[in-house]
Amino acid sequence: MTYLDYERLAALDEQAFRTRAPFPWCNPQGLLTEAGYRRLLESLPDASLFTSLFGIRRSHGQKSHDRLALEYRTDLAVAEPWHAFVEELRGTEYNRFLRRLFGRGGIQLNFHWHYTPRGCSVSPHCDAMRKLGSHIFYFNTADDWDSAWGGETLILDDGGRFKRSSAPDFADFDQALAGESLGNRSLLFQRQGNSWHGVREIRAPEGYYRKVFIVVINDRLRASLRRIGARLKGEAIRDY
Repeated sequence: MTYLDYERLAALDEQAFRTRAPFPWCNPQGLLTEAGYRRLLESLPDASLFTSLFGIRRSHGQKSHDRLALEYRTDLAVAEPWHAFVEELRGTEYNRFLRRLFGRGGIQLNFHWHYTPRGCSVSPHCDAMRKLGSHIFYFNTADDWDSAWGGETLILDDGGRFKRSSAPDFADFDQALAGESLGNRSLLFQRQGNSWHGVREIRAPEGYYRKVFIVVINDRLRASLRRIGARLKGEAIRDY
């Protein structure tokens, strides 16, 4: 079976994507086949595999991005559908899709899951310069999530006022555009100088998580230089 719906990928308009304000983004429905989405949903990794990332200091004084995180590896003990899905994401068709929308090649991908519990948020931020963008696949449905609990990724418009090395709050932005996040939805955006985004505090009951799988789209050269530099310094690389 296939996980990506290649007809829907081909149908996305790159011009509409690139010209959307305040920076390139889209929030399509159904980029995964219904059967593929169901298999992935039913075989999500258990939270016990994840690393707890809470209270970690961020650059520029921004609030910590508290969550559970799991970085994908080929030897990771997760269900077979997830390995098959990542193989498709690493394949020719998905990479052609990204090159078409972003208007460039030289792309390198990383993958990780985030599970976010009650009381946690993703403060407004712009991604690191090595990142070209992110493709966020949502894995909550109406069966296990109430939209009143939050979880939407917010595309934030600063009117060009803020430096990326600053720490504005959600209320400081001119506009917050919320992508839909229930069911077979995803959100793809391209990093630019003003590509502010975040997730407001989760209001779910205890024991419930906002669940996403993220394709991190890196500039291959910048990512390679970062890894070489970290290796020389004996530092660990954390991509999630």
